[in-house]
Amino acid sequence: MQTKTVTNHENVMREVSKFLSDLCFEGKFRNHPDYLTEIFDYILETEIGNDFELRIKMLSCIRTSKMLVKTLEPFSDEEIEKVCVEMMEKR
Repeated sequence: MQTKTVTNHENVMREVSKFLSDLCFEGKFRNHPDYLTEIFDYILETEIGNDFELRIKMLSCIRTSKMLVKTLEPFSDEEIEKVCVEMMEKR
């Protein structure tokens, strides 16, 4: 049971590292909360944006994006990439 837990942990960490690496490769992820806010502000001005559940989903996306940026804020893109590569290479 312990071995399976360790293996699952390693697999999860490897996939999270891959996700972060891909995210950094996309570039400017630190600007995504601003991009989302701009897009959602525009949508809110339309009839489609006049939907309570849609507004909740939009706010959740912005909050999640801000949390990711805040978590990674202390690190440079190069530092994040280096750690991601190291984690993905662990087997």
